[in-house]
Amino acid sequence: MQRAQHHAGPGPAPTLPRRGVRLRRSWRLALLGSAALWPALLLPGASAPAQSLMGSGSGADLMGAIDPATGMMGSGQSGGALATPSIPAAPMPAPAAATAPARPAAAAGARDRNAPVTFTADEVEYDQDRNLVTARGSVEAWQNERILRTDTFTYNRETGIATAEGNVQLLEPDGQVTFADRAELTGDMRNGVIEGLKARLAQNGRMVANGARRTDGNVVDMSRVVYSTCDLCADDPEAAPLWQLRARVATHDREERRLRYRDATLDIDGWPVLYTPYLSHPDPTIPRASGFLTPVFGSSRYLGPFLQTPYYYAIDGSSDLTLRPTFSSKQSPGLGLDYRRRFNSGTVNLSASLGDLSGGNIADDERGWGGHIYSSAQFSLDEHWRAGININRASNQTYLRAWRYPAPRQLTSDVYLEGFWGTEGYVRLDSRIYQSLNERDDTSVIPIVLPNLYADYAYPRDGWGGYLTADTSNHILLRSSGTDTRRLATRVSYDLPKQDRFGSVWTVRGQADLIGLSADNLNLAPVSSTTESSNTTATGNVRVGLDWRMPFVRSAGEYGSQILEPRVQFVSGPSTGRQYDIPNEDSLDFEFTDANLFALNRFTGRDRQEGGTRVDAAMRGAWLFPNGGQVEGLVGRSFRASEEDVFYAGSGLEKKASDYVGRVRVSPVSWLDLIARARQDGETFANRLTETSARVSLGPVAVSGGYLFTTPNPALTTTPNARRREVSGGVSARLGQYWRAGATGRYDIETSKPVSAGVNLVYEDECLIFNTSYSRSWAENVSNSTYYPSGETLLFSVGFKTIGDFGFRAI
Repeated sequence: MQRAQHHAGPGPAPTLPRRGVRLRRSWRLALLGSAALWPALLLPGASAPAQSLMGSGSGADLMGAIDPATGMMGSGQSGGALATPSIPAAPMPAPAAATAPARPAAAAGARDRNAPVTFTADEVEYDQDRNLVTARGSVEAWQNERILRTDTFTYNRETGIATAEGNVQLLEPDGQVTFADRAELTGDMRNGVIEGLKARLAQNGRMVANGARRTDGNVVDMSRVVYSTCDLCADDPEAAPLWQLRARVATHDREERRLRYRDATLDIDGWPVLYTPYLSHPDPTIPRASGFLTPVFGSSRYLGPFLQTPYYYAIDGSSDLTLRPTFSSKQSPGLGLDYRRRFNSGTVNLSASLGDLSGGNIADDERGWGGHIYSSAQFSLDEHWRAGININRASNQTYLRAWRYPAPRQLTSDVYLEGFWGTEGYVRLDSRIYQSLNERDDTSVIPIVLPNLYADYAYPRDGWGGYLTADTSNHILLRSSGTDTRRLATRVSYDLPKQDRFGSVWTVRGQADLIGLSADNLNLAPVSSTTESSNTTATGNVRVGLDWRMPFVRSAGEYGSQILEPRVQFVSGPSTGRQYDIPNEDSLDFEFTDANLFALNRFTGRDRQEGGTRVDAAMRGAWLFPNGGQVEGLVGRSFRASEEDVFYAGSGLEKKASDYVGRVRVSPVSWLDLIARARQDGETFANRLTETSARVSLGPVAVSGGYLFTTPNPALTTTPNARRREVSGGVSARLGQYWRAGATGRYDIETSKPVSAGVNLVYEDECLIFNTSYSRSWAENVSNSTYYPSGETLLFSVGFKTIGDFGFRAI
């Protein structure tokens, strides 16, 4: 007869790969999977009647499936391969390695219990006197996608004991492989003994044990266990791996889903560095479980040397809590926490802390206990609507910096309702409160927004080829000691592009604004009007423009194409005047650049309206390369028919002829990208604004840099006369296969002081991550002209993959 199809030949059980060894939290599954699956794949069930006989198949190639009803092998006609009827296997417990924690046990294991068990062997014989079935030579059995290979398989039908001997291999559907010298299991599949256990697990995990015993189908005890995820050294395979975990005894409890070790030792480079009489971690089938995460060691000027020991608590399947106590040599312990919960329709996230400010150069009014809370919640109401809330508060900026939490200049808390209708429609209703963390801010003029409503809709392209959009922006702002404003505003815009027979693109543009405003206490900040204390008015503004551009394209052959594009726009509308008695709540951050050169209204909001007649002109050139790279530049300016005081001095638009604005982008190849924007005085060409960023990547090294120069903006009342001039840079490099390093820095040229600097060094291989970083901030507390606490920090973190908090799992 011909040999039946055999998927893989025999071979010795491979040893652990050679180059580095890794620790894994998941020894757990290799043993459990092997103990549960071997009998399930091979045995016909203890209740099968022993009434059939199997003659010796010596010298013949046989393939068959065991019938649990008759105990017989499938038969076929002489001269051909034997048939393999599909007969269900006897029920078996669901293997742990294939059971997702969220799935019910019955559902997870139903397919495995009912699937047929089929095997091939070079030789099968049945000893009628001893009621013993023996398969020899390249024995291979499979059920679903699980495969068992061994040299010899024996099943005693009287005792119900199955034995697999010689090069035992179990292949899991997910690619995990378990090896053993010998396995003996009872027919009820709940008890067994395995000798010479070896396992190759997911995420490069390897485990070796002298033996294992399975009891009551739930508990697997292992002796002399070694686990690692590191490869062994190719040049010296006998050398110790980078790290390994050794234990005298290990127990895997399937019911509790935990692995427990006794007399466990952590070896690094062959040297024992940590001993514990008891160690426990969750079963790898659990995607998350409660326990300590990788600690963080560090030092700062305020805290001194400190240790953070995070503890992760898995509350249930949809929520968790992480506690982050910090112990330091100079301060009382502090506590941080992170809470997350996921619902069917939304999520809740919360980060909070509590700590003491009592040492160092802390100001008297900031001493004592402090804290912070950063939280958000968002829920979908239906297919169009969602609602949410953000609550962000802190004791002060000094506390956040001292305990190493994000410390912005201000915190925003809001509650909102949002609606979406495809890409065309959007609406948002919200209310906001702000908390300033800057000592210079006058908190009495910080508004409460109650409420703010914005909505817009972009209509599809009409029959003429034009695009119509409409929106509304409304708010009520209240201050404890300042101007209160109420505003209703709506805007309609229309663009109609057309192309003539010469290739020119003409665009007719229109924009209409209608604004209703009521304001009280105009004589107070931030308006500080000298003419009136209240104002109720309705205004409108219409802007009409005609935009023309003519792209001239020239082929550069194999070097791509070149574009030269002049552009001119004529805009006209009624004059809007000074608008001094209208509170400016949403247009303070105006900046004239190439980005808004052709905007009909260059202000970012509605409280300031641009009027009058003007002409905008620009020239753009570009070279587009076949590889996707480009070199592109633009320069332009604007000419007004009259001067308008609506633009502040130094804005670049206060005169009839504006400043020159331009940009340059150089990105001819993938490893080079440079972008620069500038604004030059229209008469003297003096620098008014320069913003540059560049990135160069040369193999394993990447370098970035930036330069920023801005002139004072009197609308920013906290720093009205400040001029900014600073440089920044960074470099990152991969040093060989496992090392990475980086450095960043910012320097204030205007004050001749550094702003911040930092370096980091990372080692990462297949089993270990070591991260160290140093950062320094020169930010000053303006109230006492001293540096903020914890401005200098040194951190260390070591993670053993699969047993740390990096999200790796052995199984």
